Amino acid sequence: MRILVSIDDTDNIDVKRGTGELASMLADTIEEKGWGSSEPVTRHQLLVHPDIPYTSHNSSMCFAAEIDPSRLEQLIDYASDFLVKESASGSDPGLCVVAVDRLARPGWLIAFGYSAKQEVLTKDYAYGLAEELNIHLSEHGGTGDGIIGALAGAGLRLSGNDGRFRGKLKIKPENEVASVSEILAKSRTNIRVDIVKSLAAGHTLKENELVRLGETVKPVLMGGKSVLLVNPVVADQEAAWITLSKNQLKEY
Repeated sequence: MRILVSIDDTDNIDVKRGTGELASMLADTIEEKGWGSSEPVTRHQLLVHPDIPYTSHNSSMCFAAEIDPSRLEQLIDYASDFLVKESASGSDPGLCVVAVDRLARPGWLIAFGYSAKQEVLTKDYAYGLAEELNIHLSEHGGTGDGIIGALAGAGLRLSGNDGRFRGKLKIKPENEVASVSEILAKSRTNIRVDIVKSLAAGHTLKENELVRLGETVKPVLMGGKSVLLVNPVVADQEAAWITLSKNQLKEY
C-alpha cells in the first residue's frame, strides 16, 4: 500500500529540531520496525500571510512510503503519539496520512494543496475535505492549526510537481565540478537524484555533461521524480552548467 505521511507546525522559534527532522524520524521508523519502505522527505512552501501563524517559513513536510496494509492503523497510532511526545511546547501539530490507492478524488486533494499556497484556509474546510476523501487528519496539541498545512503538504506531494527534498547532495569533486553520471552515482548513497535538468530549456542533461556545484546542491520534486535543476553558466572553462542558487530554490 502506498501512503503519504505529512506533518506541520511541530516546532517553535526556540527549538532547533524542525518539522523536517521529525518527518525524517517517522520515515526511518517505518523501515526500522519493518512496516515498509520510505521515500525521502519533501518540504512544501505554503502561503506566508499575517493571518497564518508560523514559526519561520510556513512550510509542511511530507514523505511517501510503501507499507503492509495491515500496518496502517498501527502507523497512524504511532505517528500520533510521536507528535504528542516530540513536538515543541507551544506548537500546533497536525498529522495527515493518505492511503493513495484508496483516494477516489486525488484532484481534490491536489487542489487543496495549491490553494494553501495562495489563500488562507480554515480547519473546518480541511476537516471537511479529509472526511469526504476518507483521509486521516488529526491535531495533536495547541490550536491544531497544523492540520491545514499537513493536508496541503500531502496534496502537493501527490501532485508530483511541488517541493524540494530535505537535505543536500553530499558530493565534493575536484574544483567543485562533476559529471552528471557522477552526480547520479553519488546520489545513490545519500539524497536521491533521478535526473539533472536544465531549468530554462527543460531538457535532461546527458551523463557526460559537466556541472559546477554551487552553494546548495538540492533536488526538487518535478514530474514525480527527484530533479537537480541547473542553469547554463557563462565564462566557465570547466563546466557548462551550474546548480541553482538558494534564492532560486526558494521558488520550489
